[in-house]
Amino acid sequence: MIIRKSPEELAKMRRAGRIVAGTIEAVVAAVQPGRSTLDLDRVAERYIRDQGAIPSFKGYRGTYPASICASIDDEIVHGIPSGTRKLTEGMVLSLDFGAIWEGFHGDAAVTVFVGGQAPSEEAATLVKETQHALDVAIESVHPGGRLSDIGHAIESVADAAGLGVVREYGGHGIGRAMHEEPWVQNWGKPGRGPELRPGLTLALEPMFTLGGEENRTLADGWTVVTTDGSLAAHFEHTIAVTEDGIEILTILD
Repeated sequence: MIIRKSPEELAKMRRAGRIVAGTIEAVVAAVQPGRSTLDLDRVAERYIRDQGAIPSFKGYRGTYPASICASIDDEIVHGIPSGTRKLTEGMVLSLDFGAIWEGFHGDAAVTVFVGGQAPSEEAATLVKETQHALDVAIESVHPGGRLSDIGHAIESVADAAGLGVVREYGGHGIGRAMHEEPWVQNWGKPGRGPELRPGLTLALEPMFTLGGEENRTLADGWTVVTTDGSLAAHFEHTIAVTEDGIEILTILD
């Protein structure tokens, strides 16, 4: 069932989203060669709890052990932070964040280069176009549109750039639960699926690769990697459909 949010519920999601945005800012500032992904997780959890919020991911499904996901190079999503995973210059680092404020979630992700320098022109294109796909996906959302318009917009960017689209994972509804209906696929034809109506809240998250769409989950039960070993990138925002268009909830004022 798709749950539309009241103005009061949206206010709580707006606060959750701003906490997520602040967490991203704090963690990205801490990304540097020599640090571990567990260091970044600690920065995130401290920031989230200092705001009076709760990390969405910690204990998710009873087993996820950390407050963020930190996925490196060919890891698409759900990489578990570790004290032994040291950052090195040029790594492609995808960071996923969630926070709960008064029972409502915010969810966002970014991909950055450790040290600020892309390891190759292809990697630079991958990250740039994945971020562009998120922008295009957000622009595709408007009251009266259809859910599949979002996936079509994302896939169009990937096709134009010659990048792979991860089809098994995608965006989702969000609110009192981190994952609500509907699932938002990152591919497909436009004009299909549920109507986009005011009060609908979605986490949009394109995931592109330099190779194919095939993926597998590692023995830890969480980390998803590209089957062909190609680099991957991931960006995400939580948005709300409004009477006039959309509002991005996971940004700072």
